[in-house]
Amino acid sequence: MVARKFWVLQVAGSNPAAPTSTIGRRLGTVMTARIYQPTRSAMQSGEAKDNWLLEYEPEKPREIEPLMGWTSSSDMRSQVKLKFDTKEEAVAYAERNGIAYRVEEPKPVAVKILSYSDNFAPNRTIPWSH
Repeated sequence: MVARKFWVLQVAGSNPAAPTSTIGRRLGTVMTARIYQPTRSAMQSGEAKDNWLLEYEPEKPREIEPLMGWTSSSDMRSQVKLKFDTKEEAVAYAERNGIAYRVEEPKPVAVKILSYSDNFAPNRTIPWSH
């Protein structure tokens, strides 16, 4: 029988390998993170919001590589995105690891109920085009 070891996570969905230690505080730089709920893509029609993201704000602007013209960044934290089930879990993770954070609340979605028969209604504000 093979014994397996698992990571014990104090916050569900956090990444134990993420570079969120106190190294930044020792070097004098402040890691600022943004906690937000990503918007759905145009291809999604549902209203369910799955998770909250914690990602670091860039410390330096991107640079243009002179030979090929590609943009690059030496900021390694810009590659880290941590997913959390709730906003409270993301805030608890940031506070536990000493990360300065900013929470962006999602904007409320205005629901506009339409039906196909509204296209042919006699009191339509814009007349039928063809």
